[in-house]
Amino acid sequence: MLPRDKIKQKLSEPNTLTMGRVAAIPLIVILLYYPNRVCTFLAALIFSAAAITDYLDGYLARTRGLESTFGKIMDPVADKLLVSSSFIMLVYHGWIPAWVVCIIIGRELAVTGLRNIIAEKGEDVSASWLGKYKTGFQIAAMIPLIFHYPYFSINLHAVGMFFLWGALAFTLWSGADYFFKARHLFNT
Repeated sequence: MLPRDKIKQKLSEPNTLTMGRVAAIPLIVILLYYPNRVCTFLAALIFSAAAITDYLDGYLARTRGLESTFGKIMDPVADKLLVSSSFIMLVYHGWIPAWVVCIIIGRELAVTGLRNIIAEKGEDVSASWLGKYKTGFQIAAMIPLIFHYPYFSINLHAVGMFFLWGALAFTLWSGADYFFKARHLFNT
């Protein structure tokens, strides 16, 4: 592949969306550092847009044949950075329990390490349906938790906490599933 083709592949639409997700992180952190109705509203909107790009970049890569090594590596990293940094800011304000976030981030790091081992052995590292539910519940929890303040007499924090407990359950279940399925790798 020519150097120009490599650059074009790295700057493809899916990879641009992935890097846009990474670029959104400092904006969300800064907005959440100064919590008020306007800043949390903007942070929730930016988080929502970034979360949508998680679906779009994969869809575009698959349907247009734009899958790349860069995208395969950076997409899950961008997701974990976006979710983890947002969770950390919510803990900073005392809006959610720190122990829940420790379990979620710990699972993310452990499964990322395991996926690297699985990939090194040449086996499939695709996300399972449990991992997809985990991500869905994390995003569904994060948006109302970032909004934080009640809007239209709706207690968004309660809604967010409902999904956070679901995210925690899927986090533990999907993490255990990854390690159970990869148990044969620990014997070699």
